[in-house]
Amino acid sequence: MQELAFRTLLYRFFFFGWLFKDASRGDLFERSAAWRFNQSRAHWLPTYMRRWLWCGLILFALGGIAETMMSAPALSAIFYVPSVLSVPINLVIGVIWVGLKSLRGPL
Repeated sequence: MQELAFRTLLYRFFFFGWLFKDASRGDLFERSAAWRFNQSRAHWLPTYMRRWLWCGLILFALGGIAETMMSAPALSAIFYVPSVLSVPINLVIGVIWVGLKSLRGPL
């Protein structure tokens, strides 16, 4: 088995697109099969939500430390901005997870 590059592993740790198939291509049966495949993989989405939540919390804490202890507002912004960006990422993952769990497929 071939080892994956660290860059690929890091990408797969934070982004989940590689887990799913495109359910908008092919005929009705291929789309239905891809939808069922995606539904079977949806149980991994809360794991990605937790990863983004913890990264956001850690970055927020680092921003607070940089702002209060070091009195460096520019440095704290470097930590606060990605921390805040983790919130919409979690919302998108949550919507995808609810959609895959509750919506019916094409067939």
